[in-house]
This record gives sequence, structure tokens and C-alpha cells, in this order.
Amino acid sequence: MKTCTVPTQFGTLILTEEDGYITALNWGRGSGEDSTELLEEARRQLLAYDAGTLETFDLPLRVRGSDFQRAVCDAMSAIPFGETCTYGDISRQLGVPAQAVGQACGGNPIPVIIPCHRVMGAKGLTGFSGAGGVETKVSLLRHEGAGGFLL
Repeated sequence: MKTCTVPTQFGTLILTEEDGYITALNWGRGSGEDSTELLEEARRQLLAYDAGTLETFDLPLRVRGSDFQRAVCDAMSAIPFGETCTYGDISRQLGVPAQAVGQACGGNPIPVIIPCHRVMGAKGLTGFSGAGGVETKVSLLRHEGAGGFLL
């Protein structure tokens, strides 16, 4: 397992690579700084996203967990930059309860790259599992131009 840190306006992000896949993104400082082709590409893409010049990540990702967790992550990955949907939208797409979708969103191991911040509750803004909670979610949505409903 190799890691690197990426300073962004959303906090310092820690990327984790295992076996040629990005497997995690967390906030904080890593214990070490590794350099691999994939980590450098992921860093480049995160910095471009942070600068507003990248809307779609193109990285090999591996989501550990159940088939359901992976299905929810795939559904979140399909939400375009600058748009949002609800837990209910994803639940109807997958044929499962919205609460289960919410739990899977909270278990997203690669936030920002898999954009769980683009998923809202039926009545609007809900929590965010990343550092800073809802404030970070709001920052990500505003960065993407999807925060107009927050004003």
C-alpha cells in the first residue's frame, strides 16, 4: 500500500494506491510520501480538479465491499460535474431503500473522486463523511457550480 498527500482548498487529501488501483482518499497527513506513476497521475488530476480545470477523473479505482457498495459508487460516479441527485434517485435506479443508499454513500472509500458530495437528501443538503462534514460538501458543490440552491 502506497500513499501520497495532495494539498487542496478542501483540505490535505491522502491518496492510497494498492495493486495498481486507487483504493482510498482521506483527509489529513499520510505517514509517508510514496511516488508511483498512478499516485502522480491521481495527484495531477486532483490538483486540476482543485484548480477548476478538470471535471471528470480518469483513474483506475477499486472499491472494496459488497456488490451493493460498488453499485452505489458506480451510480455516484455517473453523476455529472456540477449536478446533483438524491438518495431516492439512486434507490429507484438500484431498486433498494434510500436509507441503504445513504449508508453506502457514507461508506464511500474514495470521496471527491467518487462524488458522494453530489448526492442530496429528499429535502436538500445532508451530511458528508469527509473531514469538515457538511461544510466540505458545500465547498465541493460550490466549486462545481452546483451550490446555487444553498443561497
